Amino acid sequence: MKLKEKRLLRGPHLYADSPCLMAVIEDNATKVPGFASRLYALLPALAPDAAVRLADDAPLVDAVEPVLMELQRLAGAAGSFSTTVPVAAHNAGQPPVESRRIVCGYTIEQVAEAALRCALDLVDAVATGRDPGLGATVERLRELAQDHAIGTSTGAVVQAALRRGIPVQRLTADANLFQLGWGSRQKRLQATVTGATNAIAVGIASDKQLTKALLDGVGVPVPGGSTVNTVEDAQRVALRLARPVTIKPLDGNQGKGVTTNCATPDEVARAFEHARRYGRRIIVEEHLAGRDYRVLVTGRKVAAASWRRPPGVLGDGRSSIRELVELENRNPARGEGHANILTRIPMDALAEETLAKQGYDLDTVLPAGVGADLRGNANLSTGGTAEDVTDLLPEETRDLCIRAARTIGLDIAGIDIVCQDISQPLRGQRGGIIEVNAAPGIRMHQYPSRGAARDAGDAIVEALFGDCDGRIPTVAVTGTNGKTTTTLLIAHATRMAGLRTGVTTTEGVYIDGQRTMKGDCTGYHSARSILSDPGVEFAVLETARGGILKRGLAYDRCDVSVVLNVSSDHLGLDGVENLADLAKVKAVVARRATRAVVLNADDDYCVAMAGKLREGVEVLYFSLDPDNPTLLRHLGQGGRGVYLQDSTLVLANGARHEALLDVRQMPVALGGAARYNIANALAAAAALSASSLSNDDIADGLRSFVSDSKNNPLRSNLFDVDGVTVIVDYAHNCAAYSALADSARAMSAGRLVGVVAAPGDRRDADLVDIGRTCAAGFDDLVIYESENRGRFEGETAALLARGARLAIAADALTVELDVHRAIRHGLSLCRPGDVLVFGCGSSISELTEALRPTRPELARRIEAEAV
Repeated sequence: MKLKEKRLLRGPHLYADSPCLMAVIEDNATKVPGFASRLYALLPALAPDAAVRLADDAPLVDAVEPVLMELQRLAGAAGSFSTTVPVAAHNAGQPPVESRRIVCGYTIEQVAEAALRCALDLVDAVATGRDPGLGATVERLRELAQDHAIGTSTGAVVQAALRRGIPVQRLTADANLFQLGWGSRQKRLQATVTGATNAIAVGIASDKQLTKALLDGVGVPVPGGSTVNTVEDAQRVALRLARPVTIKPLDGNQGKGVTTNCATPDEVARAFEHARRYGRRIIVEEHLAGRDYRVLVTGRKVAAASWRRPPGVLGDGRSSIRELVELENRNPARGEGHANILTRIPMDALAEETLAKQGYDLDTVLPAGVGADLRGNANLSTGGTAEDVTDLLPEETRDLCIRAARTIGLDIAGIDIVCQDISQPLRGQRGGIIEVNAAPGIRMHQYPSRGAARDAGDAIVEALFGDCDGRIPTVAVTGTNGKTTTTLLIAHATRMAGLRTGVTTTEGVYIDGQRTMKGDCTGYHSARSILSDPGVEFAVLETARGGILKRGLAYDRCDVSVVLNVSSDHLGLDGVENLADLAKVKAVVARRATRAVVLNADDDYCVAMAGKLREGVEVLYFSLDPDNPTLLRHLGQGGRGVYLQDSTLVLANGARHEALLDVRQMPVALGGAARYNIANALAAAAALSASSLSNDDIADGLRSFVSDSKNNPLRSNLFDVDGVTVIVDYAHNCAAYSALADSARAMSAGRLVGVVAAPGDRRDADLVDIGRTCAAGFDDLVIYESENRGRFEGETAALLARGARLAIAADALTVELDVHRAIRHGLSLCRPGDVLVFGCGSSISELTEALRPTRPELARRIEAEAV
């Protein structure tokens, strides 16, 4: 088997709404008797439907998908969706090859990628009789899953955000840093530290003595004590306090270095040395007798409270404490660090010292029912457990905790309290707040060992967002032709309406009119850059076929989707063999809309999408034909739409029809000749109306947008060259060239000359069709070569010329491979008043370089206009 291609589809895509790994695998129709039975003996939990596909006469490649999914499950990172799709053969005359496109869902993409390699090796091993080493493979995958797993506390917040419909993006592969929400409404989260967490407050909270001083200053009860640097100072402070003390690092966390209830100078000295392993400066403070509680404050309310119990075991009369701890640590709920609900109980020197204070050691056999603690503190990170006590907190204690968090300056805080009875006010029982934590773990609240579970993750999300879903208005634009112009029209209008707009297009990424990235930016990463920018208030995302197929969408949903048209282009690539397949790709965008979808009533494939949208999503049709039956029927049923009536753009809402503007007032319409741009404007108007812009704002935006080489390069850019109108456009398929020729014909009674090309990765028949279409539209035709994309020099032009000869006289056709010579030859065929269309251009510089030898001043002027 040979892995031909691999992609991570991180957003909604052609096959599913969830993240998937897609791979194309090629196999020489290999079939191995007995393979299926050996595979099932190795992996008995394979998906039930795999048995049907893995008969002995099935090719080995059909086993890869179910094996990959099972390996992910065994690793603890199961995916929820998978499918295998046959790949159309394009290798006539070659030996038989079985190719499959497998699509497998995942929860951790690093595990999915590794599992794919392991699945290929495992299938090969089973087929050839080798030992596949399944145990070692699964263990490696499990370790990888643990390395990239989301922490328990972070995961609780992330899941709460997703339940509220707030989009979530992990910003780095290796850290628990997340973006919740989009654009100007986003919030950042790392563990339980948020983007709103004050850096000064974090510094204060990490200095336990400063924390106590500030709390004491506002009347919050805290234990007395001092910060020391030497063991002698620690002993003097303990003597001064005249009662047992707690000793801990000044800036420690997770209970590291903490020793409680130190009553003698020797105990103070040992505790000091233990604390020094975790910090240079040490706190000696009054030991508050009682239970250890943690109160979670989120925003201005108490979200949860837990009684934290020290790690310990209960005797059975037979087992040693060591054996009891080992047994408890085998509990599946316990693990290393924060990955599990509970943490394993350490058996270290501090555990031995804690046991010694109780008269035990690790080899002691406790009587049945007698307990022993292994830590003086109750942190979950050192093996402790928790019991929910939220409902027991008096109002006075709640207010003290909220005041403590606000005094330190924290939006999310864990307040540590020691007292005898949390249901009673603190002052009356010599209780107090001993610490304020800036990044509190929430496992104890989310998954208590006893008592009611509290959704601490949701409480944090509520404090961050309130009733907001964290989303900014988002419009996605797709289609075969016109995407960039429509996208820019919408974005220009929203900017004119006062919204800071982020845009992705074929030419780059723009934020508030300034380009931040250059190139074809119509895919996943470009859209992510817009949605991640904290200054963006409105997003307009051109979404191309390639981006959908290569990475999936960058958004789980958008407010408004626009599908302009579906026509022949890019067929034969990525499993898209015909127009119906292409329409399915475009429909991925349509199905993501939650408010409205704008569809072309003049395109049957677009009209068909109306029946496959989310429930409750509004459909707005646009049409160049006011009598379009689909449009009329839709309006008659009370729907909305936009159409062209004579030269007026009309917005219709059932029986109410309102004129927006005369299309001849729109520069993009080229005086009404560019009907394809009028169609784009209709779609833009519909999308803007669906986004709740006023009619005046829509008309102002359409009226003031200029499609020139600066604002919309290679999209019907007009230049005057010695009285010849030159139209530069990115057109590269039949529909685009036909529309350009019609518009150019409407602009002048003179001759029409086309200088044309097409990308070389189109099928032979498609290139022939493009040539025939161009020949039918232009009086004279000059064919050049642009991007051959794997073809030999001259091959693409030859196919275009073959089609052109079907519709044009031989003396009206010229093949000139060099683009600059082709443009100059085309201009030599023109007279003042004629129109030259330069199609499939990759840059305005192609025109200026063609002009430079004979018209250097004009070349410089055009370059200046494009800056």
